[in-house]
Amino acid sequence: MCSTRTSAAPRRGRRTALTAAGLVAALTLTATACGGSEQDKADAEPGGGTSQAAGTGAAGGGEGGLPAGLADRLKEHGIDVDQWKDGGWKNWDKDKWLSEAKDFVNPVIEGLWQPDRMKSAKEADKTVTTKDAAADQGATDPEPAPVEAVAEKKPYHENAAPVGKVFFDSPEGSMVCSGTVIKDVNHPGKSNLVWTAGHCVHAGGSGGWYRNIAFVPSYNDYGKSEAELANATTTEMAPYGTWWADWASTSDQWIQGGSESGGDGAAYDYSVLHVKPEQGSKSLEETVGAALEVDFSAPSATEVSSMGAWGYPAAPPYNGLEMFKCVDRPGRLSLSPSLPTMYRIGCTMTGGSSGGGWFRVVDGETKLVSNTSIGPLENTWLAGPQLGRAAEAMYQNMSKTYGGQ
Repeated sequence: MCSTRTSAAPRRGRRTALTAAGLVAALTLTATACGGSEQDKADAEPGGGTSQAAGTGAAGGGEGGLPAGLADRLKEHGIDVDQWKDGGWKNWDKDKWLSEAKDFVNPVIEGLWQPDRMKSAKEADKTVTTKDAAADQGATDPEPAPVEAVAEKKPYHENAAPVGKVFFDSPEGSMVCSGTVIKDVNHPGKSNLVWTAGHCVHAGGSGGWYRNIAFVPSYNDYGKSEAELANATTTEMAPYGTWWADWASTSDQWIQGGSESGGDGAAYDYSVLHVKPEQGSKSLEETVGAALEVDFSAPSATEVSSMGAWGYPAAPPYNGLEMFKCVDRPGRLSLSPSLPTMYRIGCTMTGGSSGGGWFRVVDGETKLVSNTSIGPLENTWLAGPQLGRAAEAMYQNMSKTYGGQ
């Protein structure tokens, strides 16, 4: 989940991540729960935009398997569709790096995400300075005490929410974030939707869409060590397969204002992916056996007693091979008076956990309420966007337009 860089400075005064045993139980999904039926209000105004991106699903009737009409648009940018899978995607020239919402393209390259390539992917960081975090103290609560991240119980598919890793390629190389399988309200029981951070799919104002975006649910399900995974098979690393994003959505605010430190897009740093399996035909939800509902009510931090953040931190002292979690009472973080406030919790997770879901219990049901967006260099806390009307519009557009494909 988190998008923070590590710091050499020692950490002091940490408190435990789990404030009460009952809270842990409530925020941890058992095998039965997984396989069974289961901002303050000043969020983005309507029109603050959902950006829908066309992908390369099997439903596409155009050249190279692309949706009809998109191949022609790519040609306008000088991109040869037939050469894309043969390495053409590695061309990151500014005029080749597509940034508009409708220009997303992500054809399946079978076998690209092998275990070694997954393990070598670097964390996608979004860090803020003390000055950034103190931009609007009037709406910002005191900095939370660090909460030590706790390793999730194994195997993950029996003990945790349906969390996994999001892999993608950027100009800097292979990168990794975290993501969560979410329910598709218009296709119950057969969701192919994944929630993650906007900065895990799009570079923001300085670039365009990342490439070869894929989701691996319950990555390294048994939490094996690096030594144990020296000769790991793809099945060991990806027990439920590799799922390629054939459609992607993020906010217009992230596309236009996102930056290395989050920027003006941080409060809108969220994304929904529609995925399809590299092999097979069942839906993601059917394959994994679980999906979480998204809570778009955007409750004020003062109304929520606890939130839990889950993900795969990859920057030291973590190595990206295990799932961790933090649970804390959320506070408010404001980066600007003109932006919605974000949720903030104490947590020591580092880069790689970016995009991972934040969960809370509503009427006995665990729901996704945010995702990791930014954090400080010292790795003492995480912040995530409130999910209100704009986020819900993005989700509904993805579900209605592409969910059944």
